Amino acid sequence: MSERARKRERGSVWISASFKMDVWAVPQERSRAWYLSLMAPNTKGPKYAWLDPSRLYCSHQALADCVKDLLQPFQNEPIDLVVGIDAMGFILGSAVATSLGKGLLTIRKAGHLCVETQSQVYRDYSGQEKLMEVRLDVLKPGVRVLIVDQWIETGGTMRAAIRLVEQQGATVVGVAAIAVENSAGGRWIKEHYKCSHCIPEELQPQVDQHRLLSFLNLSNQAP
Repeated sequence: MSERARKRERGSVWISASFKMDVWAVPQERSRAWYLSLMAPNTKGPKYAWLDPSRLYCSHQALADCVKDLLQPFQNEPIDLVVGIDAMGFILGSAVATSLGKGLLTIRKAGHLCVETQSQVYRDYSGQEKLMEVRLDVLKPGVRVLIVDQWIETGGTMRAAIRLVEQQGATVVGVAAIAVENSAGGRWIKEHYKCSHCIPEELQPQVDQHRLLSFLNLSNQAP
């Protein structure tokens, strides 16, 4: 069997099993990225993101395995601080920081911090122009930072966070997210920074197309 065929087979096994996953159940054999099967599809329409990965945070084992996979490429990298992006990056960033034994700095949407800040304009996945900000009393030259967000779709949010960190002289060791889509922005981040994500190669095309086959199976199972 060719390598491509083996990858396709592994993907089909994940797809066939994924829509059956119970958030309270942990498989006896936890294959790589098994926790992705806990993600939920958008059921509210186009005003929302196309999926909700945060269901996997409800399982302690899923969250722990997700963090372990994200940190694997950085095992030999000195990291001083984790930066989490508002808002879902706070959850994953906190788990990553706890696992590393490091602190967490939050990058907030504008207007939420009551201290002096630096701000950066960006466009999120919806195409809306927004403003994010970070406090000025933590980052400094020599500080090595890992930036964490839940999902990188267009890359606009992550690129703005990178600018904020680097403008204060800190070094971006890398970025981590459950997925990095192969959009123009996603590819730019992969080309310019060390990047960690949890999506197996055989599932990346489904992620890029916003069309996980497991979600189609789930829809077909609905009464």
